[in-house]
Amino acid sequence: MAHVRGDEANGPMIITDPQHMHRDVLAARSRGRRVGFVPTMGALHAGHVSLVKRAAAECDDTVVSIFVNPTQFGPGEDFTRYPRTLDADIAAVAGCGVTWIFAPAADAIYPNGWATRVVVDGPARRFEGELRPGHFSGVATVVCRLFMAVPADVAYFGAKDWQQTLVVKRMVRDLGVPVEIAVCPTIREPDGLAMSSRNAYLLADERSRATAIHESLMLAERAWFAGDDIAAIEHAMRSHLAARGVAVDYAAIVDRESLEPLSSPVANAIAIIAGRLGTTRLIDNHPLPTRG
Repeated sequence: MAHVRGDEANGPMIITDPQHMHRDVLAARSRGRRVGFVPTMGALHAGHVSLVKRAAAECDDTVVSIFVNPTQFGPGEDFTRYPRTLDADIAAVAGCGVTWIFAPAADAIYPNGWATRVVVDGPARRFEGELRPGHFSGVATVVCRLFMAVPADVAYFGAKDWQQTLVVKRMVRDLGVPVEIAVCPTIREPDGLAMSSRNAYLLADERSRATAIHESLMLAERAWFAGDDIAAIEHAMRSHLAARGVAVDYAAIVDRESLEPLSSPVANAIAIIAGRLGTTRLIDNHPLPTRG
């Protein structure tokens, strides 16, 4: 079944077939309507909703995709337990001006015998790319496939997954995909923890200690403005995380656009962190402006 009307009289149209999704978006654009697209893996929270609301404010029609992408999960990662809450996700965005929800089955995105993957170098090389081999190929492949099914004018991504936004931008530029990429601010809990679908995995004690991630980013910002040496700032970040029981995968200050080491100690930079509490892995980042 390709089209199902939502429960509300004016609710979004639920579409499962990529060809029908493609046709409907092109038809809207042919009428001069600007189409925004918010790709998600579901388990929607306030961060996702902020992307949807921005898309609806800036565009005539908005598509939200809900698809848990198997190709970006490595062996032993949380694909099988990743939350699948389609009904709740539809309800979360039903009043946000969404025109379509695209919720394809896995075999609609990856048909039997599929054999083509997108591999991005450059910004995909370090950090998540090193620690999770194949992850960004899975991301780039599914985003490329989604962009073919949803030929929107602009796609909205959250800044929390900063490296992912750089990978998507590079793929779009290198392949000439005609879509604008809008990166929107990270939405945080009152105590600073970045909203993430994986926060639901945290036990109570882990949740209280998870604030160390944001605290470390704020520590880095203060030290950056004070003119501290980059190596010293990175050491302080790691020390703070370790003191709160966060197992550190990385805590680094790098070039904001390439994620390579800074060419200058005053260049536009970003502080990035990945850490684990129990079985839950969280990432976050904070931009650091040019210092004089």
